[in-house]
Amino acid sequence: MTVSTLLPRPLPSPPPSPVADSYARLAEVFSGLEIREPAEAEEAPRGAGWVGAAELAEGGAALDTFLAWDNAQVIRDYGHQARPDVIASFGFHRYAWPACLLVTVPWFLHRRVPRIPVADVAFQRTLGRMTVRVRDFACLPGDPAAALPGARVVRDEEELRGEVRAAVADHLGPVLDGFGPRMRRGRRALWGMATDEIVEGLWYVGALLGEEPRAMAELDALLPGTAKPYVGTPGFRELTAPDGRRLPTRDRASCCFFYTIRPEDTCVTCPRTCDADRVERLSAAS
Repeated sequence: MTVSTLLPRPLPSPPPSPVADSYARLAEVFSGLEIREPAEAEEAPRGAGWVGAAELAEGGAALDTFLAWDNAQVIRDYGHQARPDVIASFGFHRYAWPACLLVTVPWFLHRRVPRIPVADVAFQRTLGRMTVRVRDFACLPGDPAAALPGARVVRDEEELRGEVRAAVADHLGPVLDGFGPRMRRGRRALWGMATDEIVEGLWYVGALLGEEPRAMAELDALLPGTAKPYVGTPGFRELTAPDGRRLPTRDRASCCFFYTIRPEDTCVTCPRTCDADRVERLSAAS
């Protein structure tokens, strides 16, 4: 018997992740979100502020705890109680904004679109961390990742955009079912919020990557205004600063109701914010 036969055989290496490079690049430019892919046998994180997306979709005690954080934050920062539907809207935004990036960033950077059922995502909001298991994904012909397990090759860019829309809808649909009764909005308004989360997240990250114009163009193609269940287009347009600079802005498809807490401080992309105020605020920030 040789020595080599006494040694344990090394376990086979897991196949490379089709989205790891995308999430690593996101971490380089945006320290506020860390995305990790657990090992196959590793359980999803629990306790210590973690919540599963499936738990939020159930709309029960886990969602109560999640929204209690938003409620406490509003009281602490603004000194008064917000309406329950406003708190629920804040909570949905704070989950959906990073959750959309799980899909849109790999699409934007590497033309790979993961499917992320709610059962496969967990979120730790105070630390800005998410875990996600990517079991299958769509990609274009010629992508080296097409040989990986779970790959689905689609015909072209338009079909891949359809995969993005479907992947986000499959994930956010159940989450909206959990949040929806507390947000007290109709179905169209809820999907208007989902549309805004897709746009605002990738627009912001695109700017961090130095590719804001491309991000805006990609989002215009992704959301042409006729893709259900989404509502409206990204609503991008330009304003002119006093010094002649062009200032990109957009009109949101929904309202977050922040004006109910501080009426004088609306979001810069809110339909309630006039162009003069937008120019003043965007000029000061640039």
